[in-house]
Amino acid sequence: MNAPVFATLGCRLNAYETEAMKELAAAAGVEGAVVVNTCAVTAEAVRKAKQEIRRLSRENPGAPIIVTGCAAQTEPETFAAMPEVSRVVGNHEKMQAETWTGLAAKAPDLIGITEKVQVDDIMSVRETAGHLIDGFGRHRAYVQVQNGCDHRCTFCIIPYGRGNSRSVPAGVVVEQIRRLVDKGFNEVVLTGVDLTSWGADLPAEPRLGDLVMRILRLVPDLPRLRISSIDSIEADEALMGAIATEPRLMPHLHLSLQAGDDMILKRMKRRHLRDDAIRFCEDARRLRPDMVFGADIIAGFPTETEAMFGNSLKLVEECGLTFLHVFPFSPRKGTPAARMPQLRGPEIRERAARLRLAGEAALSRHLAAQIGRSHRVLMEGPRLGRTEQFTEITFASDQPEGQIVDALVRGIEGERLIGEVVRR
Repeated sequence: MNAPVFATLGCRLNAYETEAMKELAAAAGVEGAVVVNTCAVTAEAVRKAKQEIRRLSRENPGAPIIVTGCAAQTEPETFAAMPEVSRVVGNHEKMQAETWTGLAAKAPDLIGITEKVQVDDIMSVRETAGHLIDGFGRHRAYVQVQNGCDHRCTFCIIPYGRGNSRSVPAGVVVEQIRRLVDKGFNEVVLTGVDLTSWGADLPAEPRLGDLVMRILRLVPDLPRLRISSIDSIEADEALMGAIATEPRLMPHLHLSLQAGDDMILKRMKRRHLRDDAIRFCEDARRLRPDMVFGADIIAGFPTETEAMFGNSLKLVEECGLTFLHVFPFSPRKGTPAARMPQLRGPEIRERAARLRLAGEAALSRHLAAQIGRSHRVLMEGPRLGRTEQFTEITFASDQPEGQIVDALVRGIEGERLIGEVVRR
């Protein structure tokens, strides 16, 4: 069988869904196709998707190319107009078995068809994760518990690619995590588009903290549970309680902050102010002193003055951030921010560079503070692992992949710690 070629762009959730599509395509008997799972977060992401499609077309002459993902959902006509593309499939359709059965039946005839688009209204979708996979990730497992977003930040196109927020029921999540633990996974990461909105569409409207506590209670053999990106303003009481009392919940949170200036936050249509972000970080660190934070921050949002940018820069220290994801603002067609007064490109890039320097300094401080400390490390490779705080650490000798080892930090190499295994 000539298995399909899959290419993934964008977020961890896209990577998860690619794994699900591989299973669906294999079960349907799809052969010889190329599947590109696109990202729509910026105009640059769409450009890269087109570039990847052209490259794959050159490398796989004669193969039908199926384009899916967020960019396919938000602008299907853009990809349908590409001569290399045989079919454009929506984000909901890509997770349906019947889609792949249909593609398998039509595979020889996909090239040259005039009706290329199979994309329905994503806003009408009310359920998610109809196809759960067990074990995406070699050494830690990623579990999708939520999809979509009900918020409308002015810079973001993703709700139009993912639809409204919808949650996987807690019982389904718990059963999947039990299976993953039985397969030998020592760490599970909960993922979603807007993770802290989990439960709002379920009976009794449980919160993310309720799900975390339920997992830890009902899967006692799970050594480590990790949460991916959250919106700190939506952190509920049970989640804060889990941070304070559950050592199996890892002390690392990635925060969707986006800016540190109140006026810019309002123009972004965010739901928090800078003081809310600072207060959350202080509260979480008080409950869990070893807690570290990552954050997304946009540089050069429309109308941002130097003083406004300075407030974002200061937020790195005021929140005690360790891992910074910096995004130079890029106008996304179809969003309100694209119609606002734009900054010049060089100014945006210069501010992004300053933010990255602040992030590098923050990471250096964190690394230096770990020397002489002990950590439990999940091995991702023979000599590379991550601490509870998600910091990379290397070893001089091979360790068992996928296992958790005790380590003492002896030094620093670049942006990684140097560890020595401690035998119990």
